[in-house]
Amino acid sequence: MKFEKEFIVRRSAQETFDVLDADDTIAALFPDTEIVSTEGDTRETLTRFSEMGVSRDIRFLFRRQPDHSISFEKICDGNIWRSLEGGIRVVESGPKLALVQLTMEGSTRALVPEFTIKAPMREQLDQMTKSLRARLEED
Repeated sequence: MKFEKEFIVRRSAQETFDVLDADDTIAALFPDTEIVSTEGDTRETLTRFSEMGVSRDIRFLFRRQPDHSISFEKICDGNIWRSLEGGIRVVESGPKLALVQLTMEGSTRALVPEFTIKAPMREQLDQMTKSLRARLEED
C-alpha cells in the first residue's frame, strides 16, 4: 500500500526544509510524540498510544537526507506491520514557493489483511499533512 499527499507553501524550499527539519516539527507529526534520541542525522520518536485499554509504544526513525528531504520508518514490533516507511520531500516551485510531498508505504504481516489497515494509514498521512502544513504556514 502506498499513499501520497502534496501541497504548496509560500516559502522558499530552504526555509521550508529548515522548518521541517526542526525537532518540534518532527515531534508534531504524530500526536503525543516526543523525540527520545538524536544521533547524527537520525532522530527516534516515541508515541504512547492507547486503544481499547491496551497501551503501546510506537517508535519511528526520522533521517535527514542529503537532498534536503526527510525519510522515516516505523520500528516494527511484528504485530501488524512488516514494514512502514515514507518520506517528506521539499521541491522549489517558484520564487518563495515550495512543493511539499509526503509519501507513506507499508506492508502488513501475512495474517493481517491490508484492507483493515488502509483507512488508519490514510488517516495518519492526513494528520501528518495537516500538522506539517500548519507549521509551515505559520508566520
